[in-house]
Amino acid sequence: MMGSSQKTWVEVSGSTIRDNIQAIKKCLGNGPSVMAVVKSNAYGHGLEGVARIAARGGAKWLGVDSIDEARRTIAAAPKNPALILGYTPLARVAEAVRLGARLTVYNPETVKIAARAGRTARLHLKLETGTTRQGVGERELLNIVRLARKTRRVVLEGLSTHYANIEDTTDHRYAARQLREYVRLAAIAERAYGRPIPVKHTACSAAAILFPETYFALARIGLALYGLWPSRETQVSAAERGVRLNIAPALAWKTIVAQVKEAAKGTPISYGLTATLRRRSKIAVIPVGYWDGFDRKLSNSGAILVRGQRAPVLGRVCMNMFMADVTDIPGVQAEDEVVLLGGQKNERISAEEIASKTGTINYEVVTRINPFICRRYV
Repeated sequence: MMGSSQKTWVEVSGSTIRDNIQAIKKCLGNGPSVMAVVKSNAYGHGLEGVARIAARGGAKWLGVDSIDEARRTIAAAPKNPALILGYTPLARVAEAVRLGARLTVYNPETVKIAARAGRTARLHLKLETGTTRQGVGERELLNIVRLARKTRRVVLEGLSTHYANIEDTTDHRYAARQLREYVRLAAIAERAYGRPIPVKHTACSAAAILFPETYFALARIGLALYGLWPSRETQVSAAERGVRLNIAPALAWKTIVAQVKEAAKGTPISYGLTATLRRRSKIAVIPVGYWDGFDRKLSNSGAILVRGQRAPVLGRVCMNMFMADVTDIPGVQAEDEVVLLGGQKNERISAEEIASKTGTINYEVVTRINPFICRRYV
């Protein structure tokens, strides 16, 4: 049977992403605009493709990690402002400003270089409220704001922060403390700047779902855009608050069967001989491995879907392939479609299931899918 021309691919549902945006906007009400966070290859979903879908689907802003992502995003969706959320090396600050990207800033050197870029620099100052990551406290804040105020071609457009413990717990006192600190520092910044700083933003997906008081002008929606919940605790907290958010996963990762072979009882499978057949078996060779993002921790513990049924991973996951036991699935043959992540008929393998088997989070499961793999928008 001749199937796909590619041995592995990712399918992304544009309509599902658009539906997720509308569900999130309904949750947010009439207050903030939506920033679709498309950094890190849109959490594995494909940067340019998702940027276009999100821009057409109601997201006003786009959030990226770097100047290189900003360049690609602006080319894909030129009418939507793109904010670089991560660090911009000083050697590339002027380039980022001339590109038209907004920059997250937290040191004076960035402001000074931005002022000499030859174009108005729109900057978003990151406030340190308790994550101990990017951002400035009160003393540094005043220095940067005063510098921006007296510097031509620099506009402090935004003030942001990020919550350290809003999705991994049902106790949100620390997040509430961060919010109070943000409000305090934002007031100091505006007094020093001498006028309002319009684009205030603190809300990530979990905050947007749970806490309207975090909304301000803009909500940065990452994981929920792709139909994944930030955590089980976020779902529990939402249920306790009566919040209903109807989002669905937009991604399916697929491959094909490369070979089917029969092997006798006692036959070892893959490197290290970590699996030995307990019966005469039918083995499918799957042409995907840890290079592609199929975690090596799924050795002897993961599963795939083929012909609508689960087949366990046997032996160690290799760099470019692994094996699965299809003994109990009738009719499996070369080039049958295989689902690694997503649904097939009545079965589903979720990012959360894979995360639980590999000791990580659903964010990492989707984001680590190799960016060289083709993304198909369906």
